[in-house]
Amino acid sequence: MSDVIDMAVTALKAKMGDDSFDGVAKFVVEGEGAIMIDGTGVRAGDEEADVTLTADKETFEEILSGEMNPTSAFMSGKLSVDGDMGKAMALGSVLA
Repeated sequence: MSDVIDMAVTALKAKMGDDSFDGVAKFVVEGEGAIMIDGTGVRAGDEEADVTLTADKETFEEILSGEMNPTSAFMSGKLSVDGDMGKAMALGSVLA
């Protein structure tokens, strides 16, 4: 597992706090790996998901740091979404 994924898991756990996510989402960081988010929390993994969000390392880091809004990233083509758009929007509000 890459250092980027390790850092992202830690950052996502902190961002989500006590909030839970109803469903299963996967963040794919191109060239680094994947992160799973579900009702049990955040972990490294690459499993089936209701929605898969894919971005390069730079875009993902900007979303995590708050420099880039996930919706703006999607609208500009820097973040792709495959699957349940409603789950993607719910995840975006949890991470905002």
